[in-house]
Amino acid sequence: MQKNIHPDYRPVIFRDRSAGTTFLTNSTRTSEHTVTWEDGREYPVIDVEVSAASHPFWTGRGGVVDTAGRIERFRRRYAGKVVTAQGATA
Repeated sequence: MQKNIHPDYRPVIFRDRSAGTTFLTNSTRTSEHTVTWEDGREYPVIDVEVSAASHPFWTGRGGVVDTAGRIERFRRRYAGKVVTAQGATA
């Protein structure tokens, strides 16, 4: 690995404001804003819009896709049409 070409990898706090959660991890991202963490040290803080704490997939608040309705609508739309394979060899 070449020296002096890689960004610094340091502890950073990511804060999800919509869920009100924060987590400390390592990252190359940096910020001018700092926050004091539970251990008493100050770390740069980065605000994110979505994290696992607020994402609909992980929280179970996401909408369920109506696949049965989509399949039935497809069958009704194309029920009378016959498709033949032209130029197909077996």
